[in-house]
Amino acid sequence: MPAGPPPRRGRLMVLAGPSGVGKSSIVDRLRSELPDLHFSVSATTRAPREGEVEGIHYHFVDRAEFDRLIADGELLEWAEVHGGLQRSGTPREPVERELAAGHPVLVEVDLQGARSVKQVMPESVTVFVEPPSFEELARRLTDRGTETPEVRERRLRTAVEEMAARDEFDVVVVNDEVQAVVDRLVELLVAPAEFPHPSVSGVSE
Repeated sequence: MPAGPPPRRGRLMVLAGPSGVGKSSIVDRLRSELPDLHFSVSATTRAPREGEVEGIHYHFVDRAEFDRLIADGELLEWAEVHGGLQRSGTPREPVERELAAGHPVLVEVDLQGARSVKQVMPESVTVFVEPPSFEELARRLTDRGTETPEVRERRLRTAVEEMAARDEFDVVVVNDEVQAVVDRLVELLVAPAEFPHPSVSGVSE
């Protein structure tokens, strides 16, 4: 019996946005609505925290192994974190494997990471999640109560820089209602191969 045609290559989505904008809630709901969605697990040089599981929360590696991943081109992007205290990055092989199998892939990174992935894989769809207003973002950061005032102020300063780069992204969504954002991203992730590139079709919300 002849083999069928190979699966259509999956769509790669790169998600970024300021801390506190609600990316985790969006990712959690996306993963529940798209069972075949592959969520990229980052590699990190920091030690596991209580409750974190290898291969689910992160791939935990030492600095020598991280250096090898960089040297061998096995990371789509990587960055120094907390002034060089640790490193994190996106492994290339699982992303390529899942895309080749026809599965949609989601990568959540910061602004620099999004730029790096787009450079390496220009076919990716980059999505920037922004808050309804800067004041709302500040309120969300304050309400979650997980940062000191100093850390919160640093995150807000970073958010200003990130929001100034929104026009670099293919798609911009305002997270004023999580389900509406998720519905839009599902449309993009499962769109057919001939779907126009968002930056051409003018998709923006």
